[in-house]
Amino acid sequence: MMAYDLSPLWLSLRVAAISTLFVFLVSLALARFMSRREFFGKSLVEALILLPLVLPPTVIGFGLIVLFGVNGPLGILLEQWFGFRVVFTWIGAAIASFVVSLPLMYQSVLAAFEKVDPRWENVARTMGVSEWRIFRTITFPLAWSGILAGLILAFARGIGEFGATLMIAGYIPGVTETVPLAIYFAYEAGDMEKSLFWVLIISSLGVAAITWVNYWRRKTAMRIGRE
Repeated sequence: MMAYDLSPLWLSLRVAAISTLFVFLVSLALARFMSRREFFGKSLVEALILLPLVLPPTVIGFGLIVLFGVNGPLGILLEQWFGFRVVFTWIGAAIASFVVSLPLMYQSVLAAFEKVDPRWENVARTMGVSEWRIFRTITFPLAWSGILAGLILAFARGIGEFGATLMIAGYIPGVTETVPLAIYFAYEAGDMEKSLFWVLIISSLGVAAITWVNYWRRKTAMRIGRE
């Protein structure tokens, strides 16, 4: 097999890592709030958070262009305040990965938080412990296995993102060429060997991620069963 430029792999890993970091922070805050609060319109808010799961990637990409395009409200603000554009850059790819990964992470974290027995938190409150310390020392450690599973899935989803990335970041070799884009354009060019190479790479990453998540869940279930 020929030696290929591995820059699409490094770019995909960088995009997935950065988007997963922000997905982690945002989903943690959202899931914590949604798991402990009841308010009018909660179902609608949750539907909006999970909406990227059911939308076609082209719709997500179109929405991102409307928001972050040269004439989009967020695109104008970012260019005026920070001096950079999102469209046709790797940052656009990271934003696309963030949008498609957030629902997966949110669902995992929300389920993990809802499994935490609120009596442990209430006992701490009666002792005058602050909400931040309760979250840091009780809620987060007890929910960690679900959070970690969500992180792995979000990272894997970020690496595999294609449709929305193509619309907002475009295909610029060496700049916005992630692994999914490399597969598609190699296939379009008739380079089946190159397409197969990248398919094997990204499939291996996906299998490794899912295998690890399943292993971790079984291990956690066994540990809980012993306790």
